[in-house]
Amino acid sequence: MLTFNGNLKVYVALTPTDMRKSFNGLSEIARSQINADPASGAAFLFTNKRRNLIKILYFDGTGYWCVAKRLERGTFSWPRDIEPGRQSLVLKPTALAMLTDGIDLKDGLQRPWYEVR
Repeated sequence: MLTFNGNLKVYVALTPTDMRKSFNGLSEIARSQINADPASGAAFLFTNKRRNLIKILYFDGTGYWCVAKRLERGTFSWPRDIEPGRQSLVLKPTALAMLTDGIDLKDGLQRPWYEVR
């Protein structure tokens, strides 16, 4: 079972990623663009250009997990960096949970399309 604790480091690739990539391709992006070891126990978060699909790459000590979530409508509130040229940033696990739950990280409000009916 995939579970994250409060000490998890979450790297976010700020530029869109080709979502056809899986374990090896995402690991290479973690190494070359994010400059982190994909087997370090951190989670690596990627999105596509439309921001309606995310993938998380995570190494649990025995192997890699690659999980995806595709939205049927709307987009993820993807973080942007204020430093030009920066390719990644680090989120707290709570921010990852908020992002996947449809909370806009900028203003802390749930996006209207994510409303549970």
